Amino acid sequence: MHSEVKRRSTKNSASAGPTKPSIAIEQATIEQLEGDGGMDDLETAAALMTELHHAAAAAIVDHEQEMLLQEKSRRSMSSNPESVFDPNVSYASGAIPVQNMSTWDPPTPSTAGPEPPRSHYMSHSQSSQDSFVSWGSNSLQIPSSASSVMERSLSADPGHSATVTPTSYASPHPLFTGPPSPANHSGPSASQAAPPPAPPSVDSDHERNMVLDNIREIDVERAVLDKFRLPSRSGLNRYLAAYFNLFHHHLPFLHTGSFSPSTLAPPLLLAVLSIGALYTFEKEQAYTLHMSSKVLVNNFIARHHEFNSRNCPLWTTQTLLLNMVFASWSGDPKGLDWACSMRDLLANIVAGGRYELQVRMDQRGDEMPTREEWIFEEGSKRTYYAIYIFFGLLTLTYNHIPAITYHEFDTLSLPCSETLWNLDGSDDQIWREHLSNASMPTFKEAHTRLINGDIPQYSVFAARVIISALFLDVLGLKRDTEIVDSVVSEYREKLSVALETWHRALEYCTPETMIVSLTAPQKGHPLVFNSMAIYRCAMARLEVDLVSIQETLRYHIPEDVASVMTSASGLIPRSEPMTKVIQQCFECFQIPALMGIRWVARTFALNWSVEHPLCGFELMLILSLWLYRLEEEMETDPPTEEEEAMLTKVRNLFDDDSVELYGSRLSAAVAMVWGGMIDEVVVWGITKLLGESFKLHSHTLALSDDIGMTSSSSPSPSATPEAEDLDSEME
Repeated sequence: MHSEVKRRSTKNSASAGPTKPSIAIEQATIEQLEGDGGMDDLETAAALMTELHHAAAAAIVDHEQEMLLQEKSRRSMSSNPESVFDPNVSYASGAIPVQNMSTWDPPTPSTAGPEPPRSHYMSHSQSSQDSFVSWGSNSLQIPSSASSVMERSLSADPGHSATVTPTSYASPHPLFTGPPSPANHSGPSASQAAPPPAPPSVDSDHERNMVLDNIREIDVERAVLDKFRLPSRSGLNRYLAAYFNLFHHHLPFLHTGSFSPSTLAPPLLLAVLSIGALYTFEKEQAYTLHMSSKVLVNNFIARHHEFNSRNCPLWTTQTLLLNMVFASWSGDPKGLDWACSMRDLLANIVAGGRYELQVRMDQRGDEMPTREEWIFEEGSKRTYYAIYIFFGLLTLTYNHIPAITYHEFDTLSLPCSETLWNLDGSDDQIWREHLSNASMPTFKEAHTRLINGDIPQYSVFAARVIISALFLDVLGLKRDTEIVDSVVSEYREKLSVALETWHRALEYCTPETMIVSLTAPQKGHPLVFNSMAIYRCAMARLEVDLVSIQETLRYHIPEDVASVMTSASGLIPRSEPMTKVIQQCFECFQIPALMGIRWVARTFALNWSVEHPLCGFELMLILSLWLYRLEEEMETDPPTEEEEAMLTKVRNLFDDDSVELYGSRLSAAVAMVWGGMIDEVVVWGITKLLGESFKLHSHTLALSDDIGMTSSSSPSPSATPEAEDLDSEME
């Protein structure tokens, strides 16, 4: 990396050419880049690369805008000296789409700096105290200490938060543009757009002491205090900022404005901090906080004998949910076992809480709630829906029986928009107007309309809830052996219509004026991007359901998972409906291909939700097995015209050299690329399992044709095209 910096620096100084846009780099950053120990781990490299891309892309956009303005000024002045600039002029995007996967480059200019060596990315350290950087700022800020991280990179300054939007990296490719909503196809205007609320923080040592006092008060058994050390104030703020900046937007059931760390129930605060610590790659601290939260909430429930599902405090429900999220995606089978043991309890709590919430709202009637009442009721509703979404992901990934049916929510209204949920409470009149005009149909109304092919209007969070319901509808249809074939065919058609209608309904979601500074291919809120992952899986499940693989994933052994993956090729049919499913799989693969495999590998863990590796696992497995069948049957059963067209689409993403690494096995190349990508930067341990399984699956596909690869071949960096490219750069 150091030699690359010097080589590029020398080359730039020796050649004369147009002035390039500059990137503001602080002295501390330069010292970290040039120091001996500044890039010793994967997470620091990943964070650095993302920030470099943000800074470089912003610099390029600013430079292009300046050049275009100057050019337009010259032309206008030559034709009409009194003419002025057109304020509506459009400028080219700073993103550079990748035309061919063999380039392996991110969609940002080379001025973003050199990539660290591949070996750094393969070593996953357990703790990285200073590796986190700001994702919402255009200026490059690599903190040199934990305190500077808190002060500079995770403060979520509203001025910085609004500068980097999801469209900053959007490719011109239609796949990344998102649905052209009639209501908000052009996005929020500059006057309407607003950043999310600043994340909560512990503002003084006094507040930290209050948190400690709260822990002492609830920990009557002294099960935590004797073994636990509360992080420093800077550490607490770092974890809080990471949670609310990077995780919260994917499952927004907490209310940021009323979240007060010094008065919050300690088990919930520790659960939030544990996930925040995961996103700062401080895994040991994350597990300590997670275990402490589990102990406190379990002891609280155990010693309150009057506890039942109808009088359960909301914070206990939210704590159990976050603890189960942490455990289920940790990559540890013991964590998953614990989460499964808590499923029935959480499902009962949802049933009782939903009933109490409905009674409370019915008693109030048409009277508008106070702001405090509404925050509690909307927060309760969002928590129950978040649990429903989470249980759906457990079913999708591990084939767990759904713990909650959607009939539980029939009369409950869907969540409101994120803009309304995060609206500043200083002006009560504006809040009341927004609430009066909000479109929040009940769950049953929206679901019924979609089944009938009608388009409902709801929020992006509601869209995420409904696609979970449709996915479980598809699963129930596929697995109910008592339904006669004629009924299956009829209901299957209805579900197909409902899914397509849901997709079209994204255009009519309630417009959001709150800009979330996470990088996603599609415009709009990250929940829309997450929902599309579930939508593609639902479309795939209409044709194929790989139950044996989902059940094998429960035990977290990559060799076992890979073995079942490869043996499932016979379950993938070759048919016209299946070819349509392959189109969904192709789109999933195309997203990182066009954005840049290396860039996605190093950044998606901090920008995209856990849905993407989970759904991508299934879709990429189907794609690789479908390609394998075509390769095996090419001579005896040539592909149809539609299959040949799809095969060409996939092959065009590669060059011949990268496919030749796998003996011309396109199926093996797809599997290896995906596996190598999703386990590059690990926040959730489950992605490491999925990546290793895909690498082993890839080698089995490549070896199946006896192409000369030996059993000693391993999914090492040198076996992948991206490593070849990196090695050549290092030389």
